[in-house]
Amino acid sequence: MNRVFIKTYGCQMNERDSEAVAAMLRARGYRIVGSEAQCDVLLLNTCSVRDAAEQKAIGKAASVQARQRKNPDFVLGILGCMAQNRGAELLDRLPDVDLIIGTQKFHRVPDYLDNLRAARAAGAPVGESIVDLDEEAGSQNTIRDHLVPDTPQVSAFVSIQQGCNMHCSFCIVPKTRGDERSRPIDEIVAECRLLAERGVREITLLGQIVTSYGRRDIAPAQGVTPFVQLLERVNALDGIERIRFTSPHPLGFRQDLVEAYGRLPKLCGYVHLPMQSGSNRILKAMNRPYTRERYLDIVNALRAVRPEMYFSTDVIVGFPGETEADFAETRALFEAVNYDMAYVFKYSVRTGTPAETMADQVPAAVKEERNARLLELLQANSLRRNATLLDTVEQVLVEGPDRTGHRFTGRTDGNRVCVFEAEARLVGSLVPLRITRTTASTLYGELVLAGVPAVA
Repeated sequence: MNRVFIKTYGCQMNERDSEAVAAMLRARGYRIVGSEAQCDVLLLNTCSVRDAAEQKAIGKAASVQARQRKNPDFVLGILGCMAQNRGAELLDRLPDVDLIIGTQKFHRVPDYLDNLRAARAAGAPVGESIVDLDEEAGSQNTIRDHLVPDTPQVSAFVSIQQGCNMHCSFCIVPKTRGDERSRPIDEIVAECRLLAERGVREITLLGQIVTSYGRRDIAPAQGVTPFVQLLERVNALDGIERIRFTSPHPLGFRQDLVEAYGRLPKLCGYVHLPMQSGSNRILKAMNRPYTRERYLDIVNALRAVRPEMYFSTDVIVGFPGETEADFAETRALFEAVNYDMAYVFKYSVRTGTPAETMADQVPAAVKEERNARLLELLQANSLRRNATLLDTVEQVLVEGPDRTGHRFTGRTDGNRVCVFEAEARLVGSLVPLRITRTTASTLYGELVLAGVPAVA
């Protein structure tokens, strides 16, 4: 009972949490296996942002219970946001689940699995479930361990902050992740330094509201906010070539962060800037404390510092009360910013949020139609922007073989995926790539590195 497979649903924060749990389990003597078929411990790290994500995880857990009944030693655990959101009530639908562990208890998973193994080895009856959803002071500091991969690791996620105090009316995250909690700068920098020593070249700093980092615990220094202080420290590390972060909030883009894009060379010229809606009326209903005008000011300020800045965003269509006029304002702002990438979501009711009981819920067919219109616009934007890169030379960080295994893949500073022919010795290197073909999502090119001819 020591072969563990972790299936992750949802965001990059969940991916990072799963990796940390895997690293802690490996250090405890567990084997982390690559497929569900190989495991005798299955952990589902779940998402609650949309109901569909929860239903997918519940369906998966239900299908696994038949396997448990055939093998009483098989362990099924549910971790993360859905566990926190639904709690012990999950046992009513999934009575054979062994572990239900909340978002502040990931680091307890090895102990709980050890306890289950010891109890079963001693002949204890199967059926007693462990449920731990309590808050724990300092839990944000426990997501720090990384798996040492078998192949070179070029990029890594680093969790710097957890929780959210924004309380958007559509969002369940404050309930599932708790209040904002930040890690000490020195600990984060030490983690990044260790990753650099292992060969990591690109760091992505993670938080529910990453730009809120340290605002409760760390004083501004000469007008520089804690988040920008952290960016400065990571930028100074030898070995780290690129810095990204997600997910921010427009409120976090103060002047010092805008200016950081002009003076920190490792900070990538790519910004994920959630819009959610282009209608001031809907933004107010969402409890998003900015206007479309302020949002566009931020975009223009960033482009003034870096004219070739790439932007992605989150948009919700069909929020309660959204009229065709409101959607037209969203579409107009979408066009004005000219996004390179966007995550467009149809509003999903989340139980326990203020938006759940709002009047004028938008029909599903209307949400579907608005969703399709924005995606069509995004497709055209991405095609147009990528086409401008044809015959240019872009600096690309080589990440490794592509899905076919015959070519290599990497990303530009602007986070565009590139596919090209290269050699394995270039993995982890920044190389110049001449773009020879483009699609809406991918750039294709040829190496132009002096002394390293492109493979014929």
